[in-house]
Amino acid sequence: MTGAVRVIVVATVLSLVQWVEPLQAGEAIRVGVMDQQMVMERTKSGKLAMEEVKGYSMTRQKIINADEQELKDLEQSIQDPSAKLTDQARQEKEEQWRSKMEAYQRRLQEFNREVQQKQREMVVEYAQKIAAAAKAVAQKEGYTAILDKGNEALIRIVLYYQPTLDATDSVIKEFDRQNP
Repeated sequence: MTGAVRVIVVATVLSLVQWVEPLQAGEAIRVGVMDQQMVMERTKSGKLAMEEVKGYSMTRQKIINADEQELKDLEQSIQDPSAKLTDQARQEKEEQWRSKMEAYQRRLQEFNREVQQKQREMVVEYAQKIAAAAKAVAQKEGYTAILDKGNEALIRIVLYYQPTLDATDSVIKEFDRQNP
């Protein structure tokens, strides 16, 4: 399970647990399920947030690609037999290449951290918004709790449920209502 998914699962479960009212003896328990990933993918603001992170990542990737090309070009100029570089010129270019390679590696690490941070921030923000929408749906439709069912690609949290208990579509509608 990725860190981002873990954050979503934990945040949702903790958020939902705090809203579950103490039950009186004999009260029926109705538990719904939802797919948080589907909520993110199908809601208007969720789609926009994912596109924003994707655009942020692509912008950084273009910079990295340009740096890679610059390194390749410099390396080719060093290795080009027709260039007829003096030993000193070759050493200077090699030093320039090493320096640029170190800068490239630092930039790559920095960009990866930035993108991961942006993703984490989005996940935390939307986990709270999804939890609020799930709470509203639970209160309207009489659920004691709504759990994230997870998915096959990451981790399946709920192993079995009756399809009538899937509240994903209701949560999507409520999410869009709360987050226009």
